Amino acid sequence: MKIEFNGSGFFLRAILLFFLVFGLSPVIWCQGNNTQVLLTEVAARLARKEYASALELFDTLPADQKARVEIRLMQASILNTSGRTADAKKIANDILSADGKNTEALMILADAAAVEGKERERRTFLDKVIAIEPNNVRALNDLANINLKNQNLRVAANYFDKALAAEPNNGEALVGRATVYRYNRDQRNAERLLNRAASLYPNWARPLHERARLYKGAGLYTDALEDLKAALSLEPDNYWALVDCGQLLMEIRQLQEALKYINRAIEIEPNVFMAYVYSAAIKDETGDYAGAEKDYLSLTKLKPDYYFGFEALGVIKMRNKQWAAARDAFLDAYKQAPKEYTYALLAAVNWMRAGRQADPKQFLAQVLRTVPKDTPEYLMIKLYYDLSGDSNVAASIENEKNIYIKSQMLYYLASYYDVRGNKSLADKYYLMVQDQNASGSVEWRLNEIALAERGLGKKAEK
Repeated sequence: MKIEFNGSGFFLRAILLFFLVFGLSPVIWCQGNNTQVLLTEVAARLARKEYASALELFDTLPADQKARVEIRLMQASILNTSGRTADAKKIANDILSADGKNTEALMILADAAAVEGKERERRTFLDKVIAIEPNNVRALNDLANINLKNQNLRVAANYFDKALAAEPNNGEALVGRATVYRYNRDQRNAERLLNRAASLYPNWARPLHERARLYKGAGLYTDALEDLKAALSLEPDNYWALVDCGQLLMEIRQLQEALKYINRAIEIEPNVFMAYVYSAAIKDETGDYAGAEKDYLSLTKLKPDYYFGFEALGVIKMRNKQWAAARDAFLDAYKQAPKEYTYALLAAVNWMRAGRQADPKQFLAQVLRTVPKDTPEYLMIKLYYDLSGDSNVAASIENEKNIYIKSQMLYYLASYYDVRGNKSLADKYYLMVQDQNASGSVEWRLNEIALAERGLGKKAEK
């Protein structure tokens, strides 16, 4: 396959498209055989993501070749990819100072803005490209993807449609437009475009990955799994395909098989939080609480605002009777979600178990200032604060119509009696939680643990 530079410029995106996505072996022609060989090696190093090494090769080019606009644009694009946006922007701005309508240089500036997280600036450069070249497919696709990310589906569809009108077989536009159709629940048109993309680009994993998401959403798990495995055969280290495959296997209850894919994703991207969510869930469900605890700790470090990680960590600490550690986990959850007042209650329960019953009093006083007074949570927190008034709280719970709220409050009443040493009343209310049959909450799960420890409930009867 021969790729020639032309007057419009042809740089890293084109190399990645042909060399990485379509599995071709490019020979890049410039003036002189040495340059040809060198740029072929640049492409090879890019395929291995050896960006610094690829950039070093540009220093060995003859001065006249290194000064060519096309070569400088390629260098700038690699600089962007390696995170050296300031250097990339300098090259682009130098080119624009001589040719203000060079759309490839404007795209370099747009890409640099994307790397730097400056979305408004990125849009500005993309709009400039479109003003110069209304049918610039790369700029149209980028604008479409920005709007797709922000769920501006109509605008995204419009940009993808313009890209396809200019280039009907453009893979990015085909997959992107299919994704919009999927979000709009138009499965037929989404599948049509993804089938076309998969047929046109058989060595590209993304159409298969997107089609798997479409099939999964439609409940076609076998087809989805087939596409995910086909995508992974093309890109074995595709983090999101590995995660999606693991998540799908979880849904069809192949938990150990799912864990293999999730673990592989963690090996590839140990600093991305999503795979830890699924890994921890599998280990938690299968009784590997030590492994789950390790994953939840990783999760809370990587994404502390994901307060469910602290919640799950608190449950494991309670299971292990590590009351102070459980308290701290629920306090962290409450800090991240200060409107979730049940986290304050769980912190108080464990605080009391870890020490004296009045220890959380100062903390609960602060919480009470924020809780609406006409809520069940207020009455329960007040009970834990006052350490009296349980009969009034019990009467209020009895009148609660929402079974999920009722189940939660019964658990906290049971826990109140438990820490106060009234085992018979604690047992009574733990059993009443189970009678509500309102599973799904953290309180339900904790209640099941409490019943198992006491040898009570439906499981014990079996």
